[in-house]
Amino acid sequence: MSLGAKVRSGARLSLLNTVVIRIGNFAAGVVLARTLLGPREWGLYATGMVALGVLLSANEMGVSLAIVRWDRDVREFAPTVMTLSVLSSSALYAALYVAAPTTARLLGSPDATGMLRVLCLSVVIDGLACVPNQIIAREFRQGARMALDLLNFLVTTATTLALAYHGAGAMSFAWGALAGNLCALAGCAVVVPGALRPGWSTAEAKALVTFGLPLAGASLLVLAMLNVDSVVTGALLGPVALGFYQLAFNVSSWPVRSISEAARRISFAGFSRVAGSPEALSDAFGRGLGLLMAAAVPPCVLLATLAAPALDLIYGPRWAPAAGVLRYLALLGLLRIAYELAYDCLAAAGRRSSLIGVQGLWLAALVPVLLLGAHRWGIAGVGAGHIAVAAAVAGPAFLWGLRRTGINPVVVGRACLRPFVGALMMAALSYAVFRWTGQTRWGMFVAAAVALAAYVPLVLPMRSLLRTPAPAEELPAHEPAMAGDGDR
Repeated sequence: MSLGAKVRSGARLSLLNTVVIRIGNFAAGVVLARTLLGPREWGLYATGMVALGVLLSANEMGVSLAIVRWDRDVREFAPTVMTLSVLSSSALYAALYVAAPTTARLLGSPDATGMLRVLCLSVVIDGLACVPNQIIAREFRQGARMALDLLNFLVTTATTLALAYHGAGAMSFAWGALAGNLCALAGCAVVVPGALRPGWSTAEAKALVTFGLPLAGASLLVLAMLNVDSVVTGALLGPVALGFYQLAFNVSSWPVRSISEAARRISFAGFSRVAGSPEALSDAFGRGLGLLMAAAVPPCVLLATLAAPALDLIYGPRWAPAAGVLRYLALLGLLRIAYELAYDCLAAAGRRSSLIGVQGLWLAALVPVLLLGAHRWGIAGVGAGHIAVAAAVAGPAFLWGLRRTGINPVVVGRACLRPFVGALMMAALSYAVFRWTGQTRWGMFVAAAVALAAYVPLVLPMRSLLRTPAPAEELPAHEPAMAGDGDR
């Protein structure tokens, strides 16, 4: 099967997988938020997820990406990847276990210590599973990925709901996640036999660390940017405010998870195969960005303009304080989808120092803006600060990084033109129709339908981007040695 056929097949299965799992997570979240757990429990869970996210960004030092990136026999270096990943993951968890009380206190939730220690055990499991997971990605085996994700979801959800029903509170999230990850790890051993075998080669270890650390550093900066808002909110405004913020962030992430995560399961591998040709890479990025933006605009714009009635309908009136920040975070989600694709493109092209520079600049600008926003306007100020920095600082920085790979800003502008015009049209129509119908629930559905009816004809011609040009399918994978020269 050609590369293009593998990518298209993988994309379809990945999208189906992501949609099914996200619908299931959404339904479980609604049940928990409406009946069993309140803002404080969600805030404590958010505290644990902040710590886990930071650990996961650096737990295997970026070495597992070599399984996807290197054009070599995986069996030569996969055992060393496994050993490095498990050792680093275990060391990080040990440090977290000791520092859990202090970490919870600094995050504004002193009673989250137990949550941190249980939930973050998942970092060790992730270290064990990194090799089979990356082999699945390398081979575009999205059917296997879907089976593992479904197993994880079913076990996690069943355990979480059962424990929450019996009064476990926020700890039900932690034990549920741990149970699901353990079952997924067992599934990895079945799907990719022999992939959990450790080994060691000093020469391979040096090459892997040299390759992976810059990517891990960039990934850590990404996670810092996506979690610094939760840190600021929890530390300055407390766990209840963090619970409202976390729910709004989760809702705003629905499009990101459904669209961007499906794309990212194949984008890095796909970009890596054409990274040796600037023209092919530029074409692939332009096509991918156009399709993602066309798909992401409707949910992001409708969440921004109809935040209050949507939250009231789905989660109930006690979550109304989350509507103000959701308006900003929904638009941030649209930018996140574009930036995550740009991140994968830069990583595949070997622009590791560019990635670190972009993420470092973004984070440096974000921290003071979020602190000011939280102090002056609460959680809404945090959301507004997030999108202001993402648009004014991160956007130009990513354009600069992409230009260094040979992707002209004109390519980006052309890909985003129709979705951008459609976004403005949808925002105006949905807002106007919702007010005209008296801001009722049925008016929300009418507003969404009218906005979508105007948007679809505008972006329908972009379906031609689904056709992959044949020459790009046969380009060789880009060697890691060449990637290291990319930033000169």
